[in-house]
Amino acid sequence: MDSVKKLQQIIDQSQNIVFFGGAGVSTESGIPDFRSQDGLYSQKYAYPPEQIVSHTFFTYRTSEFFDFYRNKMLYPSAKPNPAHVYLAKLEAAGKLKAVITQNIDGLHQAAGSKNVLELHGSVLRNYCARCGKFYPVEYIKSSRGIPKCSCGGVIKPDVVLYEESLNPDIINSAIKAIAEADALIIGGTSLVVYPAAGFIDFFRGNHLVVINKSPTTADNSAELVINASIGSVFSSLTV
Repeated sequence: MDSVKKLQQIIDQSQNIVFFGGAGVSTESGIPDFRSQDGLYSQKYAYPPEQIVSHTFFTYRTSEFFDFYRNKMLYPSAKPNPAHVYLAKLEAAGKLKAVITQNIDGLHQAAGSKNVLELHGSVLRNYCARCGKFYPVEYIKSSRGIPKCSCGGVIKPDVVLYEESLNPDIINSAIKAIAEADALIIGGTSLVVYPAAGFIDFFRGNHLVVINKSPTTADNSAELVINASIGSVFSSLTV
């Protein structure tokens, strides 16, 4: 059976689907990832990118952090692609119960998804470290140097940096959703970022599907593996 037809059959048969996604979902909207051949980690900077997006670097080299952050991590003009749109329709139809994402761009919500669990936060939310006042992404994008609050405090993106912990409430919700799902679709992630990648170990449902251009650690245990663009795969499906 054709793999896309098999996936359609799984979706048609399932009533509690959870989607677990990574950078490959966003790259099709023009947002670069970190780990691919052309990703941020392969580019040359004064400091390694994984060091720049760490809590320590943010604390002690704040201005340089924001130079990198504005230029390489903010894409306010990016639009949802067919993968985001299909998942939103699947949720609206009552079949998809949660989107668990490692991405920080807010494109799932822009496409209409409601129950989105953002493991690594969002660039769309920014808060003063001193008083907690909220600032939109446009404020950060248009600022120069270190973005400051009206109270004088430093504004920090609501993004989980290296050395920082994931939100425990988000973790618990993600694990609960995966544990209760009858179908888990993993898409656009090579499953190398922990602890997030370990959450799929809680899946006890009937159908495990992996859609990713390159091999993943879950391939051997998956019922269906599709090595293709997730947008092209989802474009071929119906709700």
